[in-house]
Amino acid sequence: MSRVAFALLGLVVAEVVAAVALAAAAGLTVTDLVDAFVVTNLTIGLSCGLAGVLIAWQRPRNPVGWLLLAAAVSQTTSGVGVPLGVLGTQAGWPEGVLRTVSTAVAFAWPLSIATFLPLALIVFPAGLRAGRGRTAAIVLTSVNGVLFTVSAGTEPGSLPVDPWFVLPGRSALAPLWTVAEVLNLVVFVTAVAALVVRYRRGDERTRRQLLWLVLALLGVIAMLVPWGLFGLGPILQLLAIALIPAAIAVAVLRHRLLDIRLVLSRALVYVLLTAAVLGVYAGLVAAAGGVVGGVGLGGSVLVTLVIAIAFDPVRVRLQRLADRLLYGERADPARALARIGDRLGGTDPTALLAAVCEALRLPSAALVRGETEIARHGAAPTTEAVPLVHGGERIGELVVGVRRGQGTLGRRDRAALEVLAAPLAVAVHATALTEELQRSRAQIVAAREEERRRLRHDLHDGLGPALTGISFQADAAGNLVARDPDGAARVLTALRAAATEAIADIRRIVYGLRPPALDELGLVEALRRQVEPLPGVILTAVPLPPLPAAVEAAAYRIAVEAVTNAVRHAGGPVALGLRADDGLVVTVTDGGPRTGSWVPGVGLTSLRERAAELGGTVEAGPTATGGRVEARLPVEVARAAGASLPGGVSEVSA
Repeated sequence: MSRVAFALLGLVVAEVVAAVALAAAAGLTVTDLVDAFVVTNLTIGLSCGLAGVLIAWQRPRNPVGWLLLAAAVSQTTSGVGVPLGVLGTQAGWPEGVLRTVSTAVAFAWPLSIATFLPLALIVFPAGLRAGRGRTAAIVLTSVNGVLFTVSAGTEPGSLPVDPWFVLPGRSALAPLWTVAEVLNLVVFVTAVAALVVRYRRGDERTRRQLLWLVLALLGVIAMLVPWGLFGLGPILQLLAIALIPAAIAVAVLRHRLLDIRLVLSRALVYVLLTAAVLGVYAGLVAAAGGVVGGVGLGGSVLVTLVIAIAFDPVRVRLQRLADRLLYGERADPARALARIGDRLGGTDPTALLAAVCEALRLPSAALVRGETEIARHGAAPTTEAVPLVHGGERIGELVVGVRRGQGTLGRRDRAALEVLAAPLAVAVHATALTEELQRSRAQIVAAREEERRRLRHDLHDGLGPALTGISFQADAAGNLVARDPDGAARVLTALRAAATEAIADIRRIVYGLRPPALDELGLVEALRRQVEPLPGVILTAVPLPPLPAAVEAAAYRIAVEAVTNAVRHAGGPVALGLRADDGLVVTVTDGGPRTGSWVPGVGLTSLRERAAELGGTVEAGPTATGGRVEARLPVEVARAAGASLPGGVSEVSA
C-alpha cells in the first residue's frame, strides 16, 4: 500500500513540475498563474499530497490519507491543465486534445472540493465507524460530489475551449445548479457539525486531534471570509486551505506535538478580536460619515481612541472565555470548587474525580492513599501528584494527568488543584474513617461470635457433661441408700466433688465475662491484686470518676494483658498508670531493651480489638527508654451506648 501512496505523491509532484515548465514555455507570468488559480491549485494539491502520503504510509488502514491523496491528484490536475491548454492553443493542437484538457481541468477541482475533502473531514480522525448518522453524511457527500462536479464541469465558456460534456440546455436546469450550490454548503456544514459532535463525545485523544483541525479552520476562516464575502485581499488567500491537510496530518500522526489548547486559545482570541476591531471600526466610521457627511483626521483619531480603550477589556474577557472553554475553571478555583461541591457529599469517589477532570479539562485524576489507589477516572501517560493534607498530616495524594502536549502542570493548574485538594483531603479522610469504622464493626462482630462460640464450647463440653454426671450420680446414690449405705456415701462424696468442679467451671466462665473483683473492689484495687504477685510492677492511679462497666472491664483486661507481656518480654521495671482526661487512659511502660518495630501478634491485636469495641484506640511500640502501650477509652461513648455504672469509685494507689 505504501508503494501506491508514494506513486500517487510522485504523480502530484510530476504535475507540479510539469505545470511550472509548461507555464514558462507558454510565456505565462506569475500574475497570470495566480489569476487562473494555478498557484493555489498546485499548492493545495501538494499540501494534500504530502499530508496524504504520510498518513497512508503510517496508517494505511485510515481512509483519511487516501482521500487526501485523491484530492491532491485532482487539484494538481486542474493546476497543470491550464498552462497545458494555453500552450496547446498557441501550438494549434487539435480541438479534441484541447477539449480533453479542458474536461480534465473543469471536472478535477470540483471533485476534490465537493467529494474528497468533505469525506476526509467526515471520517477524520480514526476512519470509518459504524453509525447511521455517519453513513447518511457519506451518502449525502457522495451525491453532492456528483451533482456539484457535473454543475461545474459542464458550464460553457469558463475555459478557452469548452470541455466535452457541455450541456446545451444548461440554463433550463438553473434550479438544479442552485440546489448543487446549496447542497455543497450543507455538506461542509454537516462535516463541521460531525466534528463538533465527535468532540463532545470523544475522549481526550480525539479532542486533541479535533482541536488541530479547528485551529486550521480558524486560519482558513480568517483568510477566506474577507476574500469571499467582501472581495478583500488577493486570490492567494486561498492558500490558507493548505493548512487543513497539514493540520489533519499532525492530528493523526503527532497530535501531542505541543499544547494545542494554548495555541488555539490565543488564536481564537486574536481572530475574534481582529474581526471585532475591523467591524467596530467600519461601523463607527460609517456612522460618523452618515452623521457629519464625512470622517476627517480628527474623526479617525477619535474612532481609533475608542477602539484602543475598549481593546484590552474585551481581550481579557475573550481570553477568559477561551481559556474556560479549553482549560475549564483553572483560572477561577472558587468556581471550580463550586462545580464539584455537590459531589463532595456523595459516596462515589469516581464521580468526584470526574467532576475535577471536567472542571479543569484534565485527562485523568486518581485518589491515592499510601500505596493504595482509592478511585480513578481516565488515564494519561504523564501524571503529577498534589498532596492531600488534613490536620497537618499528609493522608494521600491527588494524582492528575497532564494534558497531552504539556510537559508539566501549569502554575494556574496547580494553584486550582491546591484549592481543590482541601475538600478532597476531607473526603479521603472521611473515607478512611468509614473504612476503619467498618473494619472495627467487623472485628467487634467477629469478637462477639468468638466469645459466643467459646461460651458454647465451655457450656456444652464442660459444664453440660458435668451436670449430667451429677444427675446420674444422684440417681445412683438414691438407688443405693436402702441396700448399700456405704456405697451411697461414696457416690455422694464423688457427687460433691463433681458439683464443686462444676461450680469452679461456672466461676471460671463468669470470670471470663467480667472479673468479679471489679464489682467487689473497683478497677484500681482489682488491678492492684492482680499485679501484686508480679515482681517489679508499680501501679499509679489518680482518683477516677464513675466508669461504665464496659470501660472497666476493657481497661482491666488491657492492663493485665499489657503488664503480663511487659513482665514476660521486657525484663525491666514495669509501670502501670491510670488517669482520666477526655476518657480513661491506661499506660503501661517498661525499661527493658526494645529494638525495631513491634510486629502485631495475638496479644497486641487483642488489645486493639477490645479498645475498638468501645471506639477507643491503642498505641504500642518501642521508645528510647523501653516499650510503651497506651490505651484511650472514651467514657462518654460507652455510657451513651447503655453501659451500666459500677457502684464504687476508684481510689489512689501507689
